[in-house]
Amino acid sequence: MSFLKDLQYGISSYSNAIDFIFRNKLAWAFLIPLALNILLFTLGISLVGGYSESIFHWLEESIAIKEWDFWGADFLANTLGFLIWLLLKVFFFLLFAFVGGYVVLILLSPILAYLSERTEKIHSGNDFPFSWLQLLKDTWRGILLAVRNFILEGILAILLFLLSFVPLFQLVTTPALFIISAYYYGFSFIDYTAERRKMNRQESIRYIRKNKGLAIGNGALFAGSLMIPIIGVSISGFMAIISSVAATLAILKKEEKEGITKV
Repeated sequence: MSFLKDLQYGISSYSNAIDFIFRNKLAWAFLIPLALNILLFTLGISLVGGYSESIFHWLEESIAIKEWDFWGADFLANTLGFLIWLLLKVFFFLLFAFVGGYVVLILLSPILAYLSERTEKIHSGNDFPFSWLQLLKDTWRGILLAVRNFILEGILAILLFLLSFVPLFQLVTTPALFIISAYYYGFSFIDYTAERRKMNRQESIRYIRKNKGLAIGNGALFAGSLMIPIIGVSISGFMAIISSVAATLAILKKEEKEGITKV
């Protein structure tokens, strides 16, 4: 099947996934990223506050702020404290925007594995008896692949960053980085189905490389959500729920079109 056809499957499955989730009473899964957002936001604000205070105290001692006795010294000191807090907050959000997608995938691995399995059972009738041991195996595999993909994407991102200093390459580095992110995110969502097809990690890697259009199409919307300023990471958890279901539906549709029951 052509790359463009797979790409279409990966993207179009999102609208089907949203309808599927609500029609089959799976919307409760959105409560989990909601709780995760509250936890990460609270933790993030706490860390930013703590680090900004520590850095300000270090700066205070380094430049002897307490000994300032010129006019406006208090205002300047308060302004410096606010700027340190603001810069650290911006840094936190920028850092989490880069690694946040994989943090979300790792933390949500159990529910994403369950949703993928549940989606196939409802859609095709394939019965997968629930097992805590299998869920743990799926979760661990999802975490390992997320870490692997994060490392590979990081290496490629560094290479693209270096290439951006070369004339003309600047025009392709940004879209190339987005496509790479989409591919590796889609990889993670598709692998849950690949595992149920009894593929080991190497077999899954080969399968997804062969169907890279499907992976890019599926991961593009998740990667795109992370690019939304300020709220991108917050909504990525909800998008991960949809992406997991969409990836499963896309693979099932592809199998049905090709007349096969096993990848």
